[in-house]
Amino acid sequence: MTNPTLDEIERTLKDAGGENRPAAPAYTPAAVALILRRDASGVSVLFIERSPHDGDPWSGDLGFPGGKVEAGDAGPRAAAERETREELGVDLASARLLGRLADIEGAHLPIRVSCFVYGVTGAFSLHPGGEVRDAFWVSLEALCDPARHVTAPVRFGGELFERPAIILPVSGKPVLWGITYRLVMQLLALLGKARG
Repeated sequence: MTNPTLDEIERTLKDAGGENRPAAPAYTPAAVALILRRDASGVSVLFIERSPHDGDPWSGDLGFPGGKVEAGDAGPRAAAERETREELGVDLASARLLGRLADIEGAHLPIRVSCFVYGVTGAFSLHPGGEVRDAFWVSLEALCDPARHVTAPVRFGGELFERPAIILPVSGKPVLWGITYRLVMQLLALLGKARG
């Protein structure tokens, strides 16, 4: 899809039928909200840059709003929506749930992440809280640019790894890698926009 509408993205996600299965006992269930905004210039994806915190394995990384599913959450979707409220001051009740991606398990930590895709149009006010250093939009077209897809050194748990990544067109930001990278690539593949 060259410049998909939210309706086209919703149909694609429904046809793909993202996985909905509980995390195995060895995995901690978590959930994120992948928020898409459609305007005159096309579709953009909302990313957050996490604030640096000691002991946080994703400290300073780029991602989507989200976190662990807590006992009081009705399920992964409720957790993604709660975390989005806490991290960005955004109530996703006014957003359109387009569908979900297939769950992803962490490569370095025993975590299983459910990703719910939401669509918004028009003005969308963000109020990052203490866990979030910054929130910003990146166009789908920029995410598809092959020149931005690299193998980059990333640090996790005090160790340096070489991982597939995307250099975002936002000055001073770390590369997009890990679970969020894998979710973005899954979305791009479903939309027929994956490179190579």
